[in-house]
Amino acid sequence: MMQRKDRTDYRKADSGPNLVRIGIDPGTKTGVAAYNVETKQIIACKTSGIVNVMSLITLLAYDEEFLVEIWFEDARKRKWFGNSGREKLQGAGSIKRDCSIWEEFCNEHSIKHKMIPPRDISTKMDKKLFAKITGWTGRTSEHSRDAAMIVFGS
Repeated sequence: MMQRKDRTDYRKADSGPNLVRIGIDPGTKTGVAAYNVETKQIIACKTSGIVNVMSLITLLAYDEEFLVEIWFEDARKRKWFGNSGREKLQGAGSIKRDCSIWEEFCNEHSIKHKMIPPRDISTKMDKKLFAKITGWTGRTSEHSRDAAMIVFGS
């Protein structure tokens, strides 16, 4: 599960709920990143299992200090697959199923969400370029960087 910093990093004293956009890169290794819209900073960026990520989001969504939106890469909107082998196509099907699960999760918990087509996301960014663009210098994986780029600057 993601580690949170002191709450003062997330909101100003005496202000209302802070809007936090959660970027999700679905898959076996789920990339997740939290972006504070007010401060325009990534406040968490990691890779975890889908159940751990859903547990974290559930906690945040029911916390009155945060307004949570989830933006996730929706593989169901992918229109190209190239010359991929059987295993890659099966993996693509698995990720499409994960996207359906995320949509159902958001609807079940009444969490505002946005499904982003893969073509609209800057993905596969290396660690150095990611740090330069976002200012995030913590540990990342390809999945967590992809999740962060879904919401960064939004």
